[in-house]
Amino acid sequence: MKPVVTIEYCPKCGWMLRAAYMAQELLTTFSDELQGVLLQPSEVSGRYTIRVNKEELFDRKREGRFPEIKELKQLVRDKVSPEKSLGHSDKK
Repeated sequence: MKPVVTIEYCPKCGWMLRAAYMAQELLTTFSDELQGVLLQPSEVSGRYTIRVNKEELFDRKREGRFPEIKELKQLVRDKVSPEKSLGHSDKK
């Protein structure tokens, strides 16, 4: 079974559009590698966490910021398809 990315976001903070945009980017880039992306409204205020299956990849509170799209794609790629080239998103 292919992995599922979960984006848990704080709906009270107005972060649903950000989560939906990130989900769209991941589904476009990893259409063959992912089962899907789950947008999960959080019960916890201020939460914005991204996981692959149960493994946390990014936590806004821990990092003190949101992930850049390029960075997020690299984190997901490293988990689900390490050999995949991300083209221009791989350039440092």
